[in-house]
Amino acid sequence: MEIRSLDGDEPATIAALLPGFRETMSLELPADPPVTGALLARLFQRRHGTDRIVLVAFDGGAPAGVLKLGLDLGDPAGPGHGSLWVFPGFRRRGAGRALAAAGLAALRERGRDLLLVDAPQGAAGERFAEVLGAQHTALTVRNRLLLAGPARGALEAAAGRSVPGYRLVRWSGPCPEGLVDSYARAWSRLDERVNGRARPRNPSAGDVRAREDEAVRAGHRPYGVAALSEDGGEVVAYSTLFVRDSPMADAGETLVLPEHRRRGLGTWLKADLLVGAARENEHLALVQVFNDAANAAVVALNRKLGFTADSHWSTYELTS
Repeated sequence: MEIRSLDGDEPATIAALLPGFRETMSLELPADPPVTGALLARLFQRRHGTDRIVLVAFDGGAPAGVLKLGLDLGDPAGPGHGSLWVFPGFRRRGAGRALAAAGLAALRERGRDLLLVDAPQGAAGERFAEVLGAQHTALTVRNRLLLAGPARGALEAAAGRSVPGYRLVRWSGPCPEGLVDSYARAWSRLDERVNGRARPRNPSAGDVRAREDEAVRAGHRPYGVAALSEDGGEVVAYSTLFVRDSPMADAGETLVLPEHRRRGLGTWLKADLLVGAARENEHLALVQVFNDAANAAVVALNRKLGFTADSHWSTYELTS
């Protein structure tokens, strides 16, 4: 078993890993559309404000598994957080243990010692974590929304229930120039750790543009809806979505500033976002979103909009 460090932004890396990922996801998430190159490019690209580690196990010259980690450059002693996959035809040969050991070694070289790995919840992951001595620290729920049928009518109804005192601004592609500074100020209030991404720290319009550009480089089109207060014109809530060459899109962030919560803004703007994107993209059939299972408010919002949980993902902590 040979471990190689690859560049997640290189098309050759995506091409090498795509067959194994397609086979893996057809088993783990059989109801999903086939994994596309754009989805894999998005998963493996170096995100704004981060460093990226991509370690691939090769067995006889063929990719057997991969560990990808994101490191928040604004937190030099923070964890490497990502995912570890061993492809179905190569399991029980030591690839997972080799990748975990290589990942810890790569983190130590960078002055870090904490590895966080997300994996599908289940007996196999629990056994692997036990072998490694890893501790379970968090649970993420994946929710999916089918955009046809009864859910569509409920979404359109929610999108039509405006909240007095606010107005919505919609965009696809870059955030409007006159809105981007206010949007960055709202984004700075986001307080959650996301696998492989950097926490926002006083973001500027330039940071917003950098995130938009990285989505486009991976073959995704950003969509956004922001709620503005009619009295001050500032962004007080927003929601984002990323559409690619697949029937499935990825929901991004949904944030309502604390002083504007419990008024229905989250439901209104996210429903409006989903309805608008579905109308513009006839191929779009479903949306997925990953949420911290402990975030009751966000889980409840998605359930209200018609999302249903179809899988859970465990986060394991491993130290050197």
